Amino acid sequence: MAETLPALVEIPVKLSILMPVYNEEERIADALKQALAVEYPCEIELVVVDDGSRDGTGEILGRADDARLRVITHQRNAGKGAAIRTAVANAEGEYMVILDADLEYDPQDIPKLLAPVLDGRATVVYGNRTFGSHSAYSFWYVMGNKGVTMAANVLFNSYIGDLETCFKLMPVALYRSLDVRSRGFGMEAEVTGKLLRRRIRPYEVPISYRARGREEGKKITWRDGVEAIWILGRERTRRNPDASAR
Repeated sequence: MAETLPALVEIPVKLSILMPVYNEEERIADALKQALAVEYPCEIELVVVDDGSRDGTGEILGRADDARLRVITHQRNAGKGAAIRTAVANAEGEYMVILDADLEYDPQDIPKLLAPVLDGRATVVYGNRTFGSHSAYSFWYVMGNKGVTMAANVLFNSYIGDLETCFKLMPVALYRSLDVRSRGFGMEAEVTGKLLRRRIRPYEVPISYRARGREEGKKITWRDGVEAIWILGRERTRRNPDASAR
């Protein structure tokens, strides 16, 4: 039986859904359709950044027609972190969440991330992938994710379950204040490290997840895990920012 979410009263909050895209011509149409079909408890916008795609992604985005959709194009591929930085700079909502275009994450889970914010229980919410038994998961991918997450917990004396999750929901102003500089997948570790350094502990909710393999276009590698641990160590040794930046 599908989980029933508590009814939420629509409030004057706008959510910016940020979608970085690179060479996703096989999935982008479905990704847009799924994201825009969700019944959200607030106003939304979908900000898509085409990060220098060389396939037919740009043409498909050019044909998309929805008043809630905005498309921004990078002439050259600059990495996921750079695409998110562009999307955040153009976001018009009070809150933001990242949604990759690879169909691994289900946008139907986004209202679950919003619920703790709308009822005042949280400011930052992470979608926690449980990584239950499933033949689509790579053992080393899951272990790498757990290793990076454990490193964050040890370094910052925290207990989060999924550092590398794409679903990170927070105020746009907070994300901008983090000044995330990582251009690639290291942005996930940098965001979490900077939040934990400010003593901001994400509230976590369980989400669904469908892993895709390397043959389907999975781009993250073990090098990204090594970089993530290095970034976490760097953030741990930095001086805490002014508390007013929270």
